[in-house]
Amino acid sequence: MNILIAGAGATGGAFGTRLFEAGLDVTFLVRPARAELMRDNGLRFIAPGEDRTNHVPVLTAAELAAAEHTGADRGVSSTFDLVIVAVKANGLESIIDDIRPAVGEGTLIIPFLNGMAQIERLVEEFPGQVLGGLVKIVGTIKDGAIHQMTDLAVMTIGDLDGAGVPDSVAQALDVPGYKLQILDNITDALWEKWIFIAAAGVVTCLFRAPVGAIMAAGGHSHIVQIVDELEAVAAARGHPVSGKARTMTLSMLTAEGSAFTSSLYRDVTSGLPSETEHILGHLASTAADLGVPTPLLDLTLVQLRAGVTLRHP
Repeated sequence: MNILIAGAGATGGAFGTRLFEAGLDVTFLVRPARAELMRDNGLRFIAPGEDRTNHVPVLTAAELAAAEHTGADRGVSSTFDLVIVAVKANGLESIIDDIRPAVGEGTLIIPFLNGMAQIERLVEEFPGQVLGGLVKIVGTIKDGAIHQMTDLAVMTIGDLDGAGVPDSVAQALDVPGYKLQILDNITDALWEKWIFIAAAGVVTCLFRAPVGAIMAAGGHSHIVQIVDELEAVAAARGHPVSGKARTMTLSMLTAEGSAFTSSLYRDVTSGLPSETEHILGHLASTAADLGVPTPLLDLTLVQLRAGVTLRHP
């Protein structure tokens, strides 16, 4: 199985490193500047007790498109068996165009993207070829190196229609270095992650602070109200959040003294492109369509859309 990984950030770089080191045929699709750095310096991967550099195959979108035309002239396919999409949601539209030459009739696509709008968009473009996927990992990219900051590394995949993941995909992705989970109800899991990410974003962006500071200011009841509000949307859509997931969410978002902030908050306070519309905007429009009131989510969106400067952590 040959695998194309679109993106070599914290997620794509970490899981891609594990797949490459397990001997799979892995190629990274990245922007030209990133490609130049990776070709010159390799892909450095740092995790607890680990630090190494691999020289991995790299393609840019232009090179992939050229390979498609060259291969067609020689009667050789440039498509891949599996395409893993590991980019920020705001890069999805360009990535759809970038990966198109790599997607043949038998290609499967696994997106590791936040929210459900991105899944729906990929299914629209590549019907019948998209699996559901999510990952749990704490990582970042610094000076071109991938930093996995804890031992947590879980990849969860499943068929969106419940038909089952092909054995070839399950076997290929089951490699040392992370835990692979295959779920029959992957859509429920995707909704649970969406609700958690949205709740974390609303809590930290609305109150403009880390969880510990919000709790110290008397925010506990408001945090619970936010979680209740967002979970009501999932329930109305037919994907109620499990008790286990709710307990985990409240535990993280009401921890006394916690320095936790959401990735959305960190992006906004750093002046980086954010997934505001993909995570919160789409959830708000979904709630409106379902007739579920979300006043705290709506207030947060007004603040973020108005460009209010948030406090740095």
